[in-house]
Amino acid sequence: MSRQLSKKTLQKVCWRNMFPFQWSWNYETMQGSGYGWVVWPAMKELYGDDPEKMKEMLRAESGYFNTTPAMSHLIMGADLALQEELGAESKDMVMAMKSGLMGPFAGVGDTIFLAIYRAVFFSIASYFALDGVPFGLLIPIITGLFIIFTRYKFTFLGYSQGKKLASEFADRIAPITECASILGLTVVGGLVASVVTYSLDLEFVVGEATLSVQSYLDTMMPKLIPLVIVLFSYWLLGKKKMNSTRLIFVLLALGMVLGNLGRIFGV
Repeated sequence: MSRQLSKKTLQKVCWRNMFPFQWSWNYETMQGSGYGWVVWPAMKELYGDDPEKMKEMLRAESGYFNTTPAMSHLIMGADLALQEELGAESKDMVMAMKSGLMGPFAGVGDTIFLAIYRAVFFSIASYFALDGVPFGLLIPIITGLFIIFTRYKFTFLGYSQGKKLASEFADRIAPITECASILGLTVVGGLVASVVTYSLDLEFVVGEATLSVQSYLDTMMPKLIPLVIVLFSYWLLGKKKMNSTRLIFVLLALGMVLGNLGRIFGV
């Protein structure tokens, strides 16, 4: 049986995870080296009287690991709770838990803390900025501080739940993730109509009447051109050799062509 971890050690693990966790990211173990460094204070407290066990556990903890950093707090908390309860005998259980949770938690974390967070809150901040409201600058700061607070609590939530985490937390978080995904998609859909703007300055003169192509498109489906541009961009990003930088140049070229349709057709 190993020793009990102090709150000070858990806080040290939490803050190490908060910022330098990914500084040693590499293609061999990805976040593994950072994980080992983060839990190092806990390893010293649990196995300080047995250097061989400490080396064994630290070597195992530094193996392959990769998930959303925010969600890693939950895994680390549960990891340390198991080791506190079972000592070095928990090695296989800890490794299985890390391998089993890092994938599903990455899906949840990437959705909430990356895709939805950036789409929703940075969009709101952008709207404020476009209207000249300085409060928009504070929105990313406020939400960022909230995420730091959430990550801090996750460490102690994982630690308190221990072995229950793997069986219960995924079911509890599923409805929240689904609601957040719907909200994110709604915001992105609104962005297409309100932020992506383009109109065809293409007109045809028939007798004494002037026919505007854009007015006919607006009659059939307003914001059709922005929607087509977004769908075209999404389709291009799915191509093997396409990335966001190349997409920018493609859209610049597309804008030049569409902006000069009148000259191309001589109208």
